[in-house]
Amino acid sequence: MAAKIDPAIQQILENSTAHYEILDCDPELADTAVFCEHYGYPQEKSANAILLKAKTGEGRFVVCVLLASTRLDVNKNLRKRIGARRVSFASQQETREQTGMELGGVTPLGLPAHIDCWVDARIADLDYIILGAGTRAAKLKVSPKIFLTTPNTAFVAGLAKQLPPTD
Repeated sequence: MAAKIDPAIQQILENSTAHYEILDCDPELADTAVFCEHYGYPQEKSANAILLKAKTGEGRFVVCVLLASTRLDVNKNLRKRIGARRVSFASQQETREQTGMELGGVTPLGLPAHIDCWVDARIADLDYIILGAGTRAAKLKVSPKIFLTTPNTAFVAGLAKQLPPTD
């Protein structure tokens, strides 16, 4: 049985020219590292969509999309780009309130108009990425070309730093 996703996200996928697949996911296995290990997808092609908020200035929210094999460069690139002295990760409640999605299922597709989406530039070179589908019960395997058609989206060089390999 194929997972059901929000009709608005389904419409975004269908209206794009990007190849995509909707993957079923046990909601208990939706967190990226657990999903990759259980379903056999590489972290180098799996992306996290993380909601951040500026704690100073206008209180702006931004979703950052980065590979699971990287971490956000909050203190340098991101803080300057968002234009705030202090930036923090949104709480689970703030994420739900701002996006309508649960952690482990947040997708950068179909975000509310007030939320910008910044995608780590290295994602553009991949043949596919695994993204949240707006629900913990599914993931999307989609071409990064999807980001060429989503509003308020920009590829950002240096958004994330490569993590050292684990042994």
